[in-house]
Amino acid sequence: MDPVILSRLQFALATFFHFLYVPLTLGLAFFIAIMETRYVRTGDEMYKAQAKFWGRIFLINFALGVVTGITLEFQFGTNWANYSYFVGDIFGSLLAIEATAAFFLESTFIAVWAFGWNKVPKKVHLAAIWLVSGAGVLSALWILLANGFMQNPVGFRLDGDRLVLDSFLAVITNPYGWSMFIHTVIAAMLLCGFLVMGISGWHLFRRNNEAFFQKSFSLGLCFALTFSILAALTGHFQGQLTAKYQPAKMAAMESQWETQTHAPMHLLVIPPIDDSEENLVEALGIPGLMSFLATNSFSAEVKGLKAFPKEDRPPVWPVYLSFRLMVGLGTLFVGVAVLTALFKYHIMRLRYPLLLYVLMIPLPYLTLQLGWAVTEVGRQPWVVYGMMRTSLAGSPVDWYQIAGSLAVMGGVYTLLTVAGVILMGKAALKEPEWNETLAATPY
Repeated sequence: MDPVILSRLQFALATFFHFLYVPLTLGLAFFIAIMETRYVRTGDEMYKAQAKFWGRIFLINFALGVVTGITLEFQFGTNWANYSYFVGDIFGSLLAIEATAAFFLESTFIAVWAFGWNKVPKKVHLAAIWLVSGAGVLSALWILLANGFMQNPVGFRLDGDRLVLDSFLAVITNPYGWSMFIHTVIAAMLLCGFLVMGISGWHLFRRNNEAFFQKSFSLGLCFALTFSILAALTGHFQGQLTAKYQPAKMAAMESQWETQTHAPMHLLVIPPIDDSEENLVEALGIPGLMSFLATNSFSAEVKGLKAFPKEDRPPVWPVYLSFRLMVGLGTLFVGVAVLTALFKYHIMRLRYPLLLYVLMIPLPYLTLQLGWAVTEVGRQPWVVYGMMRTSLAGSPVDWYQIAGSLAVMGGVYTLLTVAGVILMGKAALKEPEWNETLAATPY
């Protein structure tokens, strides 16, 4: 068995499980900060109870995110030694800043927030959750700038057989990294909105504490509506950067084989299942639309997969399907959010439609994972685009060593996820520390 393939599977497994928790951490921290700000400004005890209720889910999610993320950075040394040597001067500086600044800040103030109720002044406690939210976003920035370098390497010079940092400013202003960061954070807020709507919808269906969960549902709807639209807009911009910096990935996303001007976008495409260079089905084409989406010009040239050597093309099927499903689900989110905003009163009165929001909770998680599949699989066969092939990036270890750790990690991560779902489910179904007749204890 190929050690590099096994290393890729192990890193993908760890990333998949870790990224189940990161987006909700980003979204809920911001959501809770808004609720606690309302409490401090108005003195309304219900908002304090809101912050505590959603805070329980947030803390469970944060703890699981930390545990599942520990192994990721270790793998750069254990599984990807050649890669680490090649880009360590650049990649290492970004991860070091993330760990020593952003994550340290987030971890410190989350303790103040979690244990500081009734022990520190209101405004200090409020500042703690805002710092947690800001530090989480800052942590995401440094990690995505590091990933952005892998997608669009800038600010370096080649020194023998490794890359050396030449311009730190170029690295931290990399447009590809910033676009990924903005799109990812927006998607995290979208996930938070739909999860809050789903949990609140369940309680409203059961007629539990209606005033409390109507407030949560309404703010969750604001998140879902605002950030689903922003996700579509930033996703379009990310696609244009992909067409500029990684045209082979763009071609795989649309299964576009021929280089064309006025390139159409086909609504129905079935890519080839063998080595042929022609789609099995290609129908319902909209003339010039792919050129427009890629460049803002209906007449612009779009490169097809045939413009690249076979060994430089990403795998078409997984990239194409992931991209189409991601776009389809993103469109669904916009539609659901808009319809909910228009007919919220009727939805609340009829009750049964509220169960649909419970069923929608997994869909933003799936969409985020599909987005990363497009990003990472679409970059292949490069680990650093145009600079280092994935096949050359691994460590000189035997396949059975990786296979053993992969099996253990898969089992441990599965158990952690099952435990996390159970704990967060119990927290979500638990009654809040507030009802319409009995206010929560004073601060």
